Amino acid sequence: MKKVAIQGGLGSFHDIAAHQYFEGSDIQLECCIQFEDIFKTMSHDTDVFGMLAIENTIAGSLLHNNELLRLSGTQIIGEHKLRISHCFVCLPDDDWTTITEVNSHPIALMQCREFLSHHPQYKVVECEDTAMSAQNIMENNLHGHAAICSEAAANLFGMKILSKGIETNKHNFTRFLVVANPSLVDKIHPDMASTNKSSMVFTLSHTEGSLSQVLSIFSFYRINLTKIQSLPIIGHEWEYQFYVDIVFDDYTRYKQSVAAVVPLTKQFKILGEYAEGKQSL
Repeated sequence: MKKVAIQGGLGSFHDIAAHQYFEGSDIQLECCIQFEDIFKTMSHDTDVFGMLAIENTIAGSLLHNNELLRLSGTQIIGEHKLRISHCFVCLPDDDWTTITEVNSHPIALMQCREFLSHHPQYKVVECEDTAMSAQNIMENNLHGHAAICSEAAANLFGMKILSKGIETNKHNFTRFLVVANPSLVDKIHPDMASTNKSSMVFTLSHTEGSLSQVLSIFSFYRINLTKIQSLPIIGHEWEYQFYVDIVFDDYTRYKQSVAAVVPLTKQFKILGEYAEGKQSL
């Protein structure tokens, strides 16, 4: 039995991602309201895995989650890319004519902006989670309320689906990271043969060309950068931390590139080495 902490409730996209990533294993979900609660749960029980959304193809990066990950001391052990498709749901005895309010997570609402623009009569209210908004409507018998959530959540809570696939962009994917405490990583013995991706964070001196030097080294070692994200360092004006994802096909060459980069940085930390996730449809 694997224990997995997620943000959101049963039927949420974190729930779906966790079951797909750990397919074939029995899992026990630890449902959390905030992303911070995932890491609190993991700190209280070092055998708990965490499933953490980190990036969406429409909404972009969840910047705060980068910082939570860096400060947590946990390690990335895998990733999962999930196709996100939203449904418009309500109580079984409601319909289009009785709906007055729409509830969902703010990112889901943003991803369905075009659909909502065709229904300006609906009051839009942000909630903590997509699935929880559907659960709240059902459990409190909130007539006139609709939720935007997954089809799985609609079926789980007995909601009527008025429309499927209401997201504006059909190429809507979220990348989730699977994280674990170092002591748990030592127990599970990750398969290094399949490791071809690494996430890292570093800071640089505020000098001309410091970033280009680092990028040139990765290029020299034929390391492919799939993402680079800068975040300001609080209390240090115009200085930044750089979060970088790279993929490689030669582990030795990757380690050589890291050894060459480290002396050029002020602080350097590898957040995890893992197998690149495949997109699930």
